[in-house]
Amino acid sequence: MAARRTALIRPAALALWALALAACSLPPPYRAPSPPGAVPPAGGVAPAAAPLPGQAPPATEPPPVAPPPAREYRLGPATQSLVAQAHGQVARGELPGASTTLDRALRIEPQNPLLWIEVARLRLAEGDARQAEACARKAQALASGDPVTRSQSGHVLADALRAQRRNQEAHAVESDSATR
Repeated sequence: MAARRTALIRPAALALWALALAACSLPPPYRAPSPPGAVPPAGGVAPAAAPLPGQAPPATEPPPVAPPPAREYRLGPATQSLVAQAHGQVARGELPGASTTLDRALRIEPQNPLLWIEVARLRLAEGDARQAEACARKAQALASGDPVTRSQSGHVLADALRAQRRNQEAHAVESDSATR
């Protein structure tokens, strides 16, 4: 009988101990600061100040939200070296080699719009205006938040559209790039 009573008391004691421990870990309740010279009521918490009759309660304005800082894309050291190598290859007329070099750079930084602009320019030099357009549109999509990079991609996109004899679209893209 005593063993059975001990078996019932232990879980209850453990539950009480856990409850007491949990109560100790709760933060104290929030207490609003009282104005100087005010005496809080017996409960220890001062009531909120009520507006005077005929007076509207004070408006609480949220703090002004600053616009997010403009993002500025840069090439990392490895991709910067590969882009410089690709520029040299283009200057020597080695367009397939430059394409391979830029593909390597894209494997390193696939989300960098500056690389997509470089690929779009290379595709234009190769005479593939449709691929240039696709790469420039990809650069524009990635360049949100960076007006300079977005403008650069817009100019390359306009060039790709002109190469496809889509002059009205090219003009619209350039107008859109100029207003941003």
